[in-house]
Amino acid sequence: MRWWSVANFVSNAGTWMQLTVQNLLVLQITGSAAATGLSMSVQAAPALLMSVLGGAAVDRWPRKLTAAVSQAALAVIAFTTATLVALDRLDMTTLMVLAAVTGTVATVDNPACALLGNDLVPAEDVPSAIGVGALVFNAGRLAGAALAGVTVGFLGTAAAYFANGFSFLFVTAVIPFLRPAAGAVRQVAGRAARRPASDMRVREGLAFFARRPRLLALAGVTGISAVFGRNYGLTLAVLVTGPLAGGAGAFGTVSTVLAAGGIVGAVLGARLRRPSVRLVGALAATGALLQIVAGLSPSLAVLLVLVLPMAVVESVSDTAGTAVLQTDPPAHLRGRVLGVWGSVGTLWSLGGPPALGLLMELAGPRGALITGGVVIAASIASGHLLHRRATLATSVTLPSKDTVPQPTLQTAA
Repeated sequence: MRWWSVANFVSNAGTWMQLTVQNLLVLQITGSAAATGLSMSVQAAPALLMSVLGGAAVDRWPRKLTAAVSQAALAVIAFTTATLVALDRLDMTTLMVLAAVTGTVATVDNPACALLGNDLVPAEDVPSAIGVGALVFNAGRLAGAALAGVTVGFLGTAAAYFANGFSFLFVTAVIPFLRPAAGAVRQVAGRAARRPASDMRVREGLAFFARRPRLLALAGVTGISAVFGRNYGLTLAVLVTGPLAGGAGAFGTVSTVLAAGGIVGAVLGARLRRPSVRLVGALAATGALLQIVAGLSPSLAVLLVLVLPMAVVESVSDTAGTAVLQTDPPAHLRGRVLGVWGSVGTLWSLGGPPALGLLMELAGPRGALITGGVVIAASIASGHLLHRRATLATSVTLPSKDTVPQPTLQTAA
């Protein structure tokens, strides 16, 4: 698990180096901000359409082999892009094709690597392992963004892509030496091997997700939060540079505090033992209330005080939700359920920013933060009340001892 965490840190740092310079590269090629947004959408689009297929592949194929091959494929794409940039042969069409291929490979790589990490610890430690993964992700994000500026400044844009390619190769080299927790991989592989190919279909994951109320509730909480909150890079940027009269430096400070809060939240999330959808909902509602107060901030200093707990709550909520998602399905369905989640999450990520941008156009940054927070909190409260009412309505009173034979009563108990 230590080796896996080190490998993921290196890979995340390389990925964020590439993501940091990719937008600049598109602007350099086209001079168009719209083209920059299009390149991001093209890379995300395969997850919307193909994540369920990628999840099915992860359930069917050996997990370590799948993760190693997908990481090697991502390395080849990064090296290809770097070579084209270095030779000044990269045009917008080629970049779009490479972005689409990257997104396609990621539909297999993401669930494979997520579940491979879970195989390295006992079942009761999976929530903690997910928290460690969130910590590694945030640390890699900070390191990658910082290294990108230094690398591009001294070595050029192509160097960031080369570095990302080598980071994928490092993960590929580590995977064969990983030792799974006793029985974890054998149990998963054994179950998959005993199931006929017709039973490993995509619709199995879709059906399980649709029939599982707690997963649907998790999707609802996460979706409403993704659309009306969380996009702090957008809402807080407009708030800081607009009503609070700050500049790029002020927003950089806010972004740093957000990143620090994400790391603190990941540490706290790693201590979770029994995460639940109820906990995710409570944390999301708390974050919504903090968002409302942030929208009322009279100064940058007050906003900075609020930003840290907002990021902490978001990070712990993400860790808890991921733990529920990866442990609730049976082992042989987890890849497909993660695939379904990947498609749903991509829909939110593509639709959320435009919807939030429209809300800011209509209500301003303060109004968007306040309205979004109210919608999130009210939706979660309403869902909780409806669930409680449905539970009370369907509850059945146990028969008395006079009308039920004693053996039956003992069996029911």
